[in-house]
Amino acid sequence: MEYGIFDHLDRGHDDLQVFFEDRLRLMEVYDQGQFHGYHLAEHHATTLGMAPSPGIFLSAVAQRTKRLRFGPMVYCLPLYHPIRLLEEICMLDQMSGGRLELGVGRGISPIEVGYFGLDIDVAPAMYREALDLILSGMKSGLEGGDLSFAGEHYNITEMPVTLAPRQQPHPPLWYGLSHPDSTVWAAQNNISIITNRDETGSRQITDRYRQEWQAAGHEGASLPRMGMSRHIVIAETEAEALAIARRAYKVWRHSFYALWDRHGMKPLNVHFPEDLDELITLGQAIVGTADKVCDEIERQAAASGVNYFLCRFAFGDMSFEEANQSVQLFARRQGW
Repeated sequence: MEYGIFDHLDRGHDDLQVFFEDRLRLMEVYDQGQFHGYHLAEHHATTLGMAPSPGIFLSAVAQRTKRLRFGPMVYCLPLYHPIRLLEEICMLDQMSGGRLELGVGRGISPIEVGYFGLDIDVAPAMYREALDLILSGMKSGLEGGDLSFAGEHYNITEMPVTLAPRQQPHPPLWYGLSHPDSTVWAAQNNISIITNRDETGSRQITDRYRQEWQAAGHEGASLPRMGMSRHIVIAETEAEALAIARRAYKVWRHSFYALWDRHGMKPLNVHFPEDLDELITLGQAIVGTADKVCDEIERQAAASGVNYFLCRFAFGDMSFEEANQSVQLFARRQGW
């Protein structure tokens, strides 16, 4: 099994310059370990996501790391003109020496999409068109040809494509999902997935993915990564870890629900309880000493069928020192 990092980049510090710098310092720590990739969420108008333009933060990640792969999880495609995003993707992949992991989606929050003047019911069609256009654009860039595209939402005629990705034919694609039926498209197209579901829900997703992937006839190909994300806090003692986690989770959860509460709505397909201890009971937070946490990670990974485990080491008002302690103790336990 491989390990990665998931990050909302939720606000936990009043000074944003210090906040961003502390996260970039953590990128250097992740880079020294054997984590496969760093996956950054995109959110707007909420303290849940202080990287509303993920590419800007990720360009800094490209410069502060040497080995770590990274990418958005996900670019909310309807919120971009696909030509501009195509060029940004190619730049990031070239600047990083081909380390970009390309997460794509339509945007899960109707509130955030609505602030852009978009109808959440139209967003899926825009997403599909934008992805087709971006993939066509990367192909045109590699082949040195012009790009033409005719769709309902986007139309391009003989546009010269002067940028191409370093990875061919394009950076690896990722997709976030919460329902087994959503695995069909991802499995057919050999796309890696990430879910925040509980153990049972994750197992339903990974079983269905494997079924659809085999039915698609990917003989000889390596199974894509199927990831599951958890809040992770590790300390020398369980009491210390719980104290950090309870404090930081309260701040993170407030950010997670802020927009939903403001609009009198509930998040789609996900629930995070007010109490961290309940989240631990649900298995969606793993807190304690390195031995306890790593044993539970291995148990959950086996039970859920994932082959990629994403650790959320930094969240809420957690300091750099607290998050770094979790990473260092985890790495030491893994023998890194």
